Amino acid sequence: MNDLEEILEFGIEREGEERRDGGCAIAFDPDTQRYAVYKNLKNGKLGLYGGGFDEGEDEKEGVLRELLEESGLFDYLHIEKVDKVLTHYYNSNKEVARVAYATCFLVVLKSSNRVPTKLESHENFELVWITPREVLSHWDLHNQNKDYDHWVYLLNKGVARLKELGHDKTSI
Repeated sequence: MNDLEEILEFGIEREGEERRDGGCAIAFDPDTQRYAVYKNLKNGKLGLYGGGFDEGEDEKEGVLRELLEESGLFDYLHIEKVDKVLTHYYNSNKEVARVAYATCFLVVLKSSNRVPTKLESHENFELVWITPREVLSHWDLHNQNKDYDHWVYLLNKGVARLKELGHDKTSI
């Protein structure tokens, strides 16, 4: 993506939004043909692993750091940028309205081996292996405020790319 490309915008703008740029990972295990997402144990909602970037942190490094800290997944076969979007959403983990440039990376796993997670106090997650259809159906049920629109777009784009690369052989 170059500076002349239009950045797509998602979600509903809210009064008093806090700016926090970050990213997310679409992590895929080619052996099981499943995607790694988190399940929030407080509210049961599913999400892509990711978060805010540290000061001066590279987008790719930030997304991979968040994936490692939150899921423990570390053994990567292939990594590539999916897209960068502007999103308005309500962060239910921190209970704050946010606006962010969100950069998403596709992460094909070499293995699903994990190291211990390093969750922050507001992160009460467990890793779930799931199909795109299952996660999209879940997001559809919880998307009245358009908080998942950017993830829907990014996941669909990531799945299409994984099919193109020959990794995802089962998603419709």
